[in-house]
Amino acid sequence: MTDVHALCAALPGARLTSPFGEETAVYKVGGRIFALTQHGPPRTLNLKAEPEEVTRLVDTYDCVIRGYHMSKEHWVTVDLAGELPAGLLEELIEDSYDLIVDKLPAHDRP
Repeated sequence: MTDVHALCAALPGARLTSPFGEETAVYKVGGRIFALTQHGPPRTLNLKAEPEEVTRLVDTYDCVIRGYHMSKEHWVTVDLAGELPAGLLEELIEDSYDLIVDKLPAHDRP
């Protein structure tokens, strides 16, 4: 299984926070959220995505739903016990991170 925590933490400027309590791991860059999961072994992972990509992912993969407790248009929730093609989870994490970084002011970018 992919180490979601290691992937998120390894991105430039990524910071692990727990603003919603000790059970929820929230990864931020420039003060903005790009990933949410559970502390410890994660079961699900919330990631930001372009609206068209959200629809494509939900329509293509049974383990991907529209964001749980998030904007259904801009976020997906991935069931980490489900089947995704090799490398796709890593790509989704990087895409979520990039969406946030691209919107940051230049002085806040890592």
